[in-house]
Amino acid sequence: MISFKGAQYPKDVILFAVFFYLRYGVSYRDLEEIMSERGVSVDHTTLNRWVTKYASAIADVARRRKGPCDRSWRMDKTYIKVKGNWVYLYRAVDRHGKTLNFMLSPRRNKLAATKFFARMLEVNGLPRKIVIDKSGANTAGINAINKMLKGFGCPIPIEMVRRKYLNNIVEQDHRFIKRRTRPMLGFKAFASAAATLDGIEVSTSFSTQLEMAHISGSNMGRKPPVSKPIQYRQTCLIFE
Repeated sequence: MISFKGAQYPKDVILFAVFFYLRYGVSYRDLEEIMSERGVSVDHTTLNRWVTKYASAIADVARRRKGPCDRSWRMDKTYIKVKGNWVYLYRAVDRHGKTLNFMLSPRRNKLAATKFFARMLEVNGLPRKIVIDKSGANTAGINAINKMLKGFGCPIPIEMVRRKYLNNIVEQDHRFIKRRTRPMLGFKAFASAAATLDGIEVSTSFSTQLEMAHISGSNMGRKPPVSKPIQYRQTCLIFE
Protein backbone atom coordinates (compact mmCIF):
# COMPACT_ATOMS: atom_id res chain seq x y z
CA MET A 1 0.00 0.00 0.00
CA ILE A 2 1.31 3.42 -0.97
CA SER A 3 1.43 5.88 1.92
CA PHE A 4 0.26 9.45 1.34
CA LYS A 5 0.79 10.50 4.94
CA GLY A 6 1.75 14.16 5.18
CA ALA A 7 0.62 14.99 1.64
CA GLN A 8 -1.11 18.37 1.35
CA TYR A 9 -3.19 17.30 -1.66
CA PRO A 10 -5.74 14.47 -1.97
CA LYS A 11 -4.42 11.07 -3.04
CA ASP A 12 -6.54 11.12 -6.22
CA VAL A 13 -5.04 14.44 -7.34
CA ILE A 14 -1.49 13.22 -6.80
CA LEU A 15 -2.07 9.95 -8.64
CA PHE A 16 -3.70 11.71 -11.57
CA ALA A 17 -0.78 14.14 -11.91
CA VAL A 18 1.86 11.40 -11.65
CA PHE A 19 0.05 9.11 -14.09
CA PHE A 20 -0.54 11.93 -16.60
CA TYR A 21 3.15 12.93 -16.55
CA LEU A 22 4.35 9.35 -17.00
CA ARG A 23 1.77 8.34 -19.57
CA TYR A 24 1.90 11.33 -21.91
CA GLY A 25 5.45 12.66 -21.62
CA VAL A 26 4.68 16.32 -20.96
CA SER A 27 7.02 18.74 -19.23
CA TYR A 28 6.40 19.72 -15.60
CA ARG A 29 5.47 23.26 -16.62
CA ASP A 30 2.96 21.92 -19.15
CA LEU A 31 1.51 19.65 -16.46
CA GLU A 32 1.24 22.64 -14.12
CA GLU A 33 -0.97 24.35 -16.71
CA ILE A 34 -3.01 21.19 -17.26
CA MET A 35 -3.66 20.87 -13.53
CA SER A 36 -4.58 24.54 -13.32
CA GLU A 37 -7.15 24.09 -16.10
CA ARG A 38 -8.69 21.35 -13.95
CA GLY A 39 -8.94 23.64 -10.94
CA VAL A 40 -5.81 22.43 -9.08
CA SER A 41 -3.12 25.02 -8.32
CA VAL A 42 0.19 23.21 -7.90
CA ASP A 43 3.73 24.32 -8.69
CA HIS A 44 5.87 22.42 -11.21
CA THR A 45 8.52 21.77 -8.54
CA THR A 46 5.88 20.04 -6.41
CA LEU A 47 4.90 17.92 -9.39
CA ASN A 48 8.54 16.92 -9.78
CA ARG A 49 8.66 15.83 -6.12
CA TRP A 50 5.47 13.81 -6.56
CA VAL A 51 6.83 11.91 -9.55
CA THR A 52 10.18 11.25 -7.85
CA LYS A 53 8.47 10.04 -4.66
CA TYR A 54 5.51 8.05 -5.97
CA ALA A 55 6.57 6.68 -9.38
CA SER A 56 8.82 4.02 -7.83
CA ALA A 57 6.11 3.13 -5.29
CA ILE A 58 3.61 2.69 -8.12
CA ALA A 59 6.12 0.49 -9.96
CA ASP A 60 6.58 -1.69 -6.87
CA VAL A 61 2.81 -2.21 -6.61
CA ALA A 62 2.65 -3.11 -10.31
CA ARG A 63 5.49 -5.63 -9.96
CA ARG A 64 3.74 -7.41 -7.09
CA ARG A 65 0.53 -7.69 -9.13
CA LYS A 66 2.19 -8.77 -12.38
CA GLY A 67 0.89 -12.00 -13.91
CA PRO A 68 2.88 -14.98 -15.25
CA CYS A 69 5.13 -14.62 -18.29
CA ASP A 70 6.60 -16.80 -21.02
CA ARG A 71 9.88 -18.60 -20.23
CA SER A 72 11.67 -17.27 -23.34
CA TRP A 73 13.10 -13.84 -22.57
CA ARG A 74 14.71 -11.03 -24.60
CA MET A 75 17.11 -8.65 -22.90
CA ASP A 76 18.74 -5.47 -24.21
CA LYS A 77 19.78 -2.01 -23.04
CA THR A 78 19.33 1.53 -24.25
CA TYR A 79 20.88 4.87 -23.31
CA ILE A 80 19.41 7.73 -21.29
CA LYS A 81 21.12 11.05 -20.62
CA VAL A 82 21.24 12.15 -16.98
CA LYS A 83 22.90 15.45 -16.06
CA GLY A 84 24.72 15.50 -19.38
CA ASN A 85 26.08 11.95 -19.09
CA TRP A 86 24.85 8.74 -20.72
CA VAL A 87 23.64 5.97 -18.40
CA TYR A 88 22.25 2.54 -19.23
CA LEU A 89 18.65 1.38 -19.03
CA TYR A 90 18.52 -2.42 -18.91
CA ARG A 91 15.18 -3.81 -20.12
CA ALA A 92 13.72 -7.25 -20.74
CA VAL A 93 10.53 -8.61 -22.30
CA ASP A 94 9.25 -12.11 -22.99
CA ARG A 95 8.77 -13.39 -26.54
CA HIS A 96 5.25 -11.92 -26.61
CA GLY A 97 6.53 -8.42 -25.72
CA LYS A 98 5.38 -8.39 -22.09
CA THR A 99 7.70 -6.26 -19.93
CA LEU A 100 9.58 -8.38 -17.38
CA ASN A 101 11.84 -5.89 -15.62
CA PHE A 102 13.96 -2.78 -16.07
CA MET A 103 16.86 -1.17 -14.25
CA LEU A 104 18.80 2.06 -14.66
CA SER A 105 22.54 1.68 -14.11
CA PRO A 106 25.40 4.19 -14.27
CA ARG A 107 27.68 1.45 -15.63
CA ARG A 108 27.58 -1.35 -18.18
CA ASN A 109 29.57 -4.23 -16.71
CA LYS A 110 29.29 -7.74 -15.28
CA LEU A 111 28.10 -6.50 -11.88
CA ALA A 112 25.26 -4.45 -13.39
CA ALA A 113 24.19 -7.28 -15.71
CA THR A 114 24.25 -9.84 -12.89
CA LYS A 115 22.19 -7.57 -10.66
CA PHE A 116 19.62 -7.06 -13.42
CA PHE A 117 19.32 -10.79 -14.17
CA ALA A 118 18.98 -11.58 -10.45
CA ARG A 119 16.15 -9.03 -10.13
CA MET A 120 14.40 -10.54 -13.16
CA LEU A 121 14.54 -14.03 -11.66
CA GLU A 122 13.24 -12.76 -8.32
CA VAL A 123 10.18 -11.19 -9.95
CA ASN A 124 9.46 -13.58 -12.85
CA GLY A 125 10.85 -16.98 -11.87
CA LEU A 126 13.29 -19.13 -13.85
CA PRO A 127 13.41 -18.79 -17.66
CA ARG A 128 14.22 -21.48 -20.17
CA LYS A 129 16.41 -19.20 -22.29
CA ILE A 130 17.48 -15.54 -22.55
CA VAL A 131 18.23 -13.86 -25.88
CA ILE A 132 21.02 -11.27 -25.53
CA ASP A 133 23.32 -9.21 -27.73
CA LYS A 134 27.04 -9.90 -28.08
CA SER A 135 27.95 -7.90 -24.98
CA GLY A 136 30.57 -9.62 -22.88
CA ALA A 137 29.06 -8.12 -19.72
CA ASN A 138 25.69 -9.78 -20.40
CA THR A 139 27.36 -13.12 -21.10
CA ALA A 140 29.36 -12.87 -17.88
CA GLY A 141 26.19 -11.91 -15.99
CA ILE A 142 24.25 -14.98 -17.15
CA ASN A 143 27.25 -17.21 -16.42
CA ALA A 144 27.35 -15.80 -12.88
CA ILE A 145 23.61 -16.48 -12.46
CA ASN A 146 24.00 -20.04 -13.77
CA LYS A 147 26.85 -20.62 -11.35
CA MET A 148 24.67 -19.36 -8.50
CA LEU A 149 21.75 -21.57 -9.60
CA LYS A 150 24.05 -24.60 -9.76
CA GLY A 151 25.10 -23.88 -6.18
CA PHE A 152 21.43 -23.95 -5.20
CA GLY A 153 21.01 -27.36 -6.83
CA CYS A 154 19.38 -26.32 -10.11
CA PRO A 155 20.46 -29.00 -12.64
CA ILE A 156 19.53 -27.13 -15.87
CA PRO A 157 21.31 -23.84 -16.66
CA ILE A 158 19.65 -20.92 -18.41
CA GLU A 159 20.30 -21.14 -22.15
CA MET A 160 21.98 -18.13 -23.76
CA VAL A 161 20.98 -17.27 -27.33
CA ARG A 162 22.75 -14.62 -29.45
CA ARG A 163 20.55 -13.95 -32.46
CA LYS A 164 20.04 -10.29 -33.28
CA TYR A 165 16.72 -10.73 -35.10
CA LEU A 166 15.19 -12.38 -32.02
CA ASN A 167 15.96 -9.23 -30.04
CA ASN A 168 14.07 -6.97 -32.45
CA ILE A 169 11.00 -7.01 -30.21
CA VAL A 170 12.83 -5.47 -27.24
CA GLU A 171 14.85 -3.06 -29.41
CA GLN A 172 11.63 -1.72 -30.94
CA ASP A 173 10.15 -1.50 -27.45
CA HIS A 174 12.86 1.04 -26.55
CA ARG A 175 11.18 3.56 -28.85
CA PHE A 176 8.33 4.37 -26.51
CA ILE A 177 10.84 5.17 -23.74
CA LYS A 178 12.63 7.62 -26.04
CA ARG A 179 9.31 9.08 -27.14
CA ARG A 180 8.20 9.67 -23.54
CA THR A 181 11.46 11.12 -22.25
CA ARG A 182 12.07 13.51 -25.16
CA PRO A 183 9.51 16.16 -24.03
CA MET A 184 10.71 15.92 -20.42
CA LEU A 185 13.77 18.09 -21.22
CA GLY A 186 16.27 15.75 -19.59
CA PHE A 187 16.98 14.47 -16.09
CA LYS A 188 18.99 16.40 -13.51
CA ALA A 189 19.68 13.56 -11.05
CA PHE A 190 20.11 9.77 -11.26
CA ALA A 191 17.57 9.05 -8.49
CA SER A 192 14.81 11.09 -10.13
CA ALA A 193 15.62 9.53 -13.53
CA ALA A 194 15.38 6.01 -12.08
CA ALA A 195 12.06 6.77 -10.37
CA THR A 196 10.56 8.42 -13.46
CA LEU A 197 11.64 5.60 -15.78
CA ASP A 198 10.18 3.04 -13.36
CA GLY A 199 6.88 4.85 -13.59
CA ILE A 200 7.01 5.21 -17.38
CA GLU A 201 7.57 1.48 -17.81
CA VAL A 202 4.60 0.44 -15.68
CA SER A 203 2.25 3.23 -16.84
CA THR A 204 2.11 1.60 -20.26
CA SER A 205 0.98 -1.71 -18.80
CA PHE A 206 -1.72 -0.01 -16.71
CA SER A 207 -3.84 0.76 -19.77
CA THR A 208 -3.62 -2.79 -21.10
CA GLN A 209 -4.47 -4.36 -17.76
CA LEU A 210 -7.44 -2.04 -17.22
CA GLU A 211 -8.82 -2.72 -20.68
CA MET A 212 -8.60 -6.45 -20.06
CA ALA A 213 -10.24 -6.05 -16.66
CA HIS A 214 -13.05 -4.02 -18.22
CA ILE A 215 -13.70 -6.74 -20.80
CA SER A 216 -13.78 -9.44 -18.10
CA GLY A 217 -16.22 -7.37 -16.01
CA SER A 218 -13.99 -7.00 -12.94
CA ASN A 219 -14.28 -4.02 -10.60
CA MET A 220 -10.87 -2.64 -11.58
CA GLY A 221 -12.09 -2.07 -15.11
CA ARG A 222 -15.52 -0.69 -14.31
CA LYS A 223 -16.64 2.31 -16.34
CA PRO A 224 -15.66 5.57 -14.61
CA PRO A 225 -18.03 8.46 -14.03
CA VAL A 226 -18.27 10.85 -16.98
CA SER A 227 -17.46 13.77 -14.71
CA LYS A 228 -13.91 12.53 -14.11
CA PRO A 229 -11.10 12.05 -16.64
CA ILE A 230 -10.80 8.36 -17.57
CA GLN A 231 -7.09 7.98 -16.80
CA TYR A 232 -7.59 9.80 -13.51
CA ARG A 233 -10.28 7.39 -12.33
CA GLN A 234 -8.56 4.27 -13.65
CA THR A 235 -5.31 5.13 -11.89
CA CYS A 236 -7.10 5.59 -8.58
CA LEU A 237 -8.88 2.24 -8.94
CA ILE A 238 -5.55 0.42 -8.93
CA PHE A 239 -4.75 1.58 -5.42
CA GLU A 240 -8.22 1.27 -3.83
